[in-house]
This record gives sequence, C-alpha cells and structure tokens, in this order.
Amino acid sequence: MTETNIDVRGQNCPVPLVECRKAIKKAVPGDEIVIVGTHPASKKEIPMACEAMGLEVMEVEDKDNEWKIRIKR
Repeated sequence: MTETNIDVRGQNCPVPLVECRKAIKKAVPGDEIVIVGTHPASKKEIPMACEAMGLEVMEVEDKDNEWKIRIKR
C-alpha cells in the first residue's frame, strides 16, 4: 500500500478535484490518497466524486479553515 499526499491549500475548484483524479489514476487498489485543502466546495465535491467512482472515502476531517480527505483506491 502506498499513501499519496496532495496539498491543494489555497487552490479553488476545479484544481483540487483535478489533482485528486490524477492521483486516483496513478494509484493501484489498496493505495490511499490524502488530500488537504481550504476550498469549501471541494470538501463536498471530492467525496461525492470518489463515491461515484466506487472508491471508499475513509475520512473527512475539518480543522480550523482546512480539511483533509482520506480516500482508499
């Protein structure tokens, strides 16, 4: 299992979702992707998109003005 960390703090849509999709394409089953950002809409859009792709959203964490989403491929 590999963990890929993506930092999109300060980036607005669609950049966080695009970066997440790039990481998903490179990942193999069992890999985890952790994406950290600040754009509020992306915090909702990324989990919805991942679930639509059949991926497991393991965690969505809010801390101050940041969020962290952990996805399993």
